[in-house]
Amino acid sequence: METKISGEELPYVVCKLQKGESIVTENGGMSWMDDAIKMTTTTNGGIMKGLGRALAGESIFMNVYTAEKDDVEIAFASSFPGQILEFNLNEGETIIGQKRSFLCAEQTVDISMHFRKKIGAGFFGGEGFIMQKFQGPGKVFLEIDGAVYKRELASGEKIKVDNGYVAAMTSNVDLNIETVKGVKNIVFGGEGLFLTTLTGPGTVWIQSMPISKLAGMFYVGGSK
Repeated sequence: METKISGEELPYVVCKLQKGESIVTENGGMSWMDDAIKMTTTTNGGIMKGLGRALAGESIFMNVYTAEKDDVEIAFASSFPGQILEFNLNEGETIIGQKRSFLCAEQTVDISMHFRKKIGAGFFGGEGFIMQKFQGPGKVFLEIDGAVYKRELASGEKIKVDNGYVAAMTSNVDLNIETVKGVKNIVFGGEGLFLTTLTGPGTVWIQSMPISKLAGMFYVGGSK
């Protein structure tokens, strides 16, 4: 499968399929496609796996698009301004993504929910108690809010991130929460009571404008 990401701040990915190749997306995820592509709606792993995806912000049912001849194209556009990240995963390789980040993937990629073991990270960390897990082999595409900062963390290296800014990470990165110290910092600092902490080794992708922050700005502006 050949792929090309275009569109700059309003990105889309075009996938060129050969006969028999398939690609998966959530309901309503396809933007345009050639005629010789067959669509099939499925739970893609059973109803329990579908329910798990629903908890992670995706739909229970997914659409599988299969090419019926060579060199046909299908496109998937991001639902908000930002970037599309492409991961070409090897067998067993895993990427963890934020809720609702999934755009599309080869049918060989296993898509499931990622359950945070530490309750504090779920309730207060801003990334949610449940995230998304993508395991290879195959290509997977994630849609990210705003611009993306990629950071490689050495073993034991830690960075602190404001809530909602973690877009994706490799599975060996530890995500937890840390309480902001000092009453003045909590009350007047504007960062809230908790910060997300990411500890290496591994790779993290941080987004510059979480859609939740953008929605909050519009809400505040509209209330004036």
